[in-house]
Amino acid sequence: MISHPTAAELAAGLAAFEAEPATPEDARHVFLSRVADNARAILAREAEHGAKLQAEATERLAALLGQTGDFETLNDQLCQALRQGKIAPLAPALLAHLRAMAIGQIAIDQPGYGGLAALLDRGDRT
Repeated sequence: MISHPTAAELAAGLAAFEAEPATPEDARHVFLSRVADNARAILAREAEHGAKLQAEATERLAALLGQTGDFETLNDQLCQALRQGKIAPLAPALLAHLRAMAIGQIAIDQPGYGGLAALLDRGDRT
């Protein structure tokens, strides 16, 4: 579900940081260590929830488009349908899909975000 950077890019960046010699007294290293900790947590949440969220998104896209396919193909088809005017930008099914995508991404990227808790309390689950 992570799109940019991809989970692979995030993992590669984390590996590159971990390969550097540790200098704990360096303020930059301390900051980068916090960034690395956040990256590890994002990757863990992606590993735990990403496949399920992507499968749910694929199901929504298939229903919205009336087609089958993988997430990337269906997402590309959605973009084309929007550009061609085949799907209205304010179509309720599209808005529900985009909302669910945003909530899922926030749950992976920033699960402590207060707005996410409010959405989940209201039952706006992905």
